Amino acid sequence: MGVINRCIAGLLGCWISTASLGAVLPEDRADVMYHSYSGDGVSIDGPSVLVRKKAGNHWSFSANYYVDTISGASIDVRATASPYREERQETSIGVDYVQNKTSLAASYTNSSENDYEANSFYMGASQDFFGDLTTLSMSYSRGSDDVGRRGDASFAEQARRQKLGIGITQIVTKNLIVGVNAENVSDEGYLNNPYRVVRYLDPNSARGFAFTTEVYPRTRVSNAFSANANYYLAHRASLYGDARYYSDTWGIEAVNGKFGYIHTFGDDWIVDLHVRYYQQEQADFYQDLFSRPDEFNFMARDKELSTYQSLSTGIKVSYAWQFSSQRYIDKSTLNIEYDYMNFDYDNFRDVTDDAPVGEEALFGFSANVIRLYLSVWY
Repeated sequence: MGVINRCIAGLLGCWISTASLGAVLPEDRADVMYHSYSGDGVSIDGPSVLVRKKAGNHWSFSANYYVDTISGASIDVRATASPYREERQETSIGVDYVQNKTSLAASYTNSSENDYEANSFYMGASQDFFGDLTTLSMSYSRGSDDVGRRGDASFAEQARRQKLGIGITQIVTKNLIVGVNAENVSDEGYLNNPYRVVRYLDPNSARGFAFTTEVYPRTRVSNAFSANANYYLAHRASLYGDARYYSDTWGIEAVNGKFGYIHTFGDDWIVDLHVRYYQQEQADFYQDLFSRPDEFNFMARDKELSTYQSLSTGIKVSYAWQFSSQRYIDKSTLNIEYDYMNFDYDNFRDVTDDAPVGEEALFGFSANVIRLYLSVWY
């Protein structure tokens, strides 16, 4: 279903985003990537291709094609259904415009799978101040989702999403760059997964519980605030870190932090070591086990709305080589990234565990993420 796909795509698709300081057009570049995710009984993999090209001194255009192939069954599916296989395809086009100290960007993205269709538009602007030491950026995006359900042609729901963002990046010293960001997201419409269910006590069931469809609010507003810093060391090394706080009208509060170290070896090798921690408090209407099927107006058992923590560690290795100035290709890099992720849930139980109802083992799992990509500047 689309919710899982979008979460994984956000994790694996971050390689295509470029954070720029100053009004500079993106470089002419092509990227080819293969990504793989394996965790909680689910395997996701596929290719992605990104191309950027300048047109004169002010314009740059981009196009991206991204594929996720999903197979297997997560803990929710194993409890109520059979393993499945599906494919999500995403295409996007974008344009950047730069004039003096101002840069503008716009893009359109379509994501399609057999039961979900999402379209979104993005606009962004940034302006340099104070001798190009300070950059103010603002963004707005709006999306429209059409939600279906496999095997039920009569099921048709919609959701609308919009996001506002603002950020400031400051060069503090010749070695230190810091940034602060804020964003507001508003969602309305059908916001839950049509396949997901809640469980409730049922003395007539052999297992002691039964399932019924989740019911979510039809609106959600969230706010997030983050800060990041990059400090450049001697010997072409650097430290970086970021911290983020999130809250929404569903009662979820979350914090996460990331810290990394980058080191170069010779002229060709770059190694990036990083660690990330995430902690979340549950939504107001989440429970692992309800007393009856209509206990509350809103009821959810999505583990991503529960209280949980995750810790991930990773490494990225890049090898770069230059070409002759007479060649069409200027330079290229070969990159491989590996992340190990661990998730522990405080109040989501494994219903496949053969234990009395409500006393099943708490759920947890680990995942492996691999990204292999080739970048070419021309």
